[in-house]
Amino acid sequence: MSLLVAADLLAVDGDAPAGPGWIACEDGRVTGTGTGTPPRPPDRRAAVVVPGFVDLHCHGGGGASFGTDEDGSARAAAFHAAHGTTTLLASLVTLAPDELARSVRALSPLLDDGVLAGVHLEGPWLAADRCGAHDPALLRDPDPAELGALLDTGAVAMVTLAPELPGGLDAVAAVAAAGALAAVGHTTAGHDLSRRALDAGARVGTHLFNAMGPLHHRDPGPAGALLADPRAVVELITDRVHVHPALWEIVAGAAPGRVAAVTDAMAAAGMPDGDYRLGGLAVEVSGGVARRPGGTIAGSTATADALFRNVVAAHPGPRSAALARAVAWTSGTPAGLLGRGDIGHLRPGARADLVLLDPDLRVEAVFQAREWLSRSRPR
Repeated sequence: MSLLVAADLLAVDGDAPAGPGWIACEDGRVTGTGTGTPPRPPDRRAAVVVPGFVDLHCHGGGGASFGTDEDGSARAAAFHAAHGTTTLLASLVTLAPDELARSVRALSPLLDDGVLAGVHLEGPWLAADRCGAHDPALLRDPDPAELGALLDTGAVAMVTLAPELPGGLDAVAAVAAAGALAAVGHTTAGHDLSRRALDAGARVGTHLFNAMGPLHHRDPGPAGALLADPRAVVELITDRVHVHPALWEIVAGAAPGRVAAVTDAMAAAGMPDGDYRLGGLAVEVSGGVARRPGGTIAGSTATADALFRNVVAAHPGPRSAALARAVAWTSGTPAGLLGRGDIGHLRPGARADLVLLDPDLRVEAVFQAREWLSRSRPR
């Protein structure tokens, strides 16, 4: 399929300034970009065109959770695709061993079909004191046999774990050796142990500042280690709930080129306030904020396009710089972390994943590789 899109503002790359232009696609790939008048009448026009969003941390949306069954997982992926997420890791919360294995198997067909880019295991190897919205009764120390069997499926792209657990550093090394991303999160580890985890192969900080010790001037904690280490990418939930926007600028300065905006969305994303479940735990959504009884935040109800708008709105500089940062955080940086040079950018040879936005940066249409996933504004 041939496609030519003209944009009042084309964000080709997170490192490049945005400006008016056009993009041509053929057979699922970008074949050319340019500024000014397109070489022929365009098939579509848009105010803003950006690369498809890449979400490393998402538990569900549209009323469905990942891993429950194939149909529900497909619905959750389709919901986020309509909001511009063209590459997605399906995140699983802490589950019993048999249920965790079944959930990974249930997601495998969607990986084979290209609907999902991989599975993210957020647990069960987490610290009880920082478990957040994970079932504390199901937390456990890393077991080499269980971890090895899950990694052997080839479906697991990322594993979040607490390195201070018995066998935690060995687990980090095992995940890295298997070619998956080891992430530090839901942890009571201090600064020094977090640095040891990075030396063992950890490359991600799961939802920075959340479910970990605070950044303190006498104990920088895991956040300090992750921000300081050039090998680490830090997840940031830019929903204006999990992390105050004033901190985003500090994170951007401390970790240039190493910030990935993630939704951490759960089933309630795109749904009305009410009662939901995250894994086996009850969650109440009020005012769009998901919480466990007692007030603990339980994931988010965000979509990647909302994260994008928030990043742009919070940027203190000119709009071109704000858009460049938003593209990097929602597309380029997470794509690079996954080792995917074919996504996250609008340049010749890349996969034709386009998000067409209106002047208010709301999704008008989404094109993925060879087809329109959405031609009208999502809910």
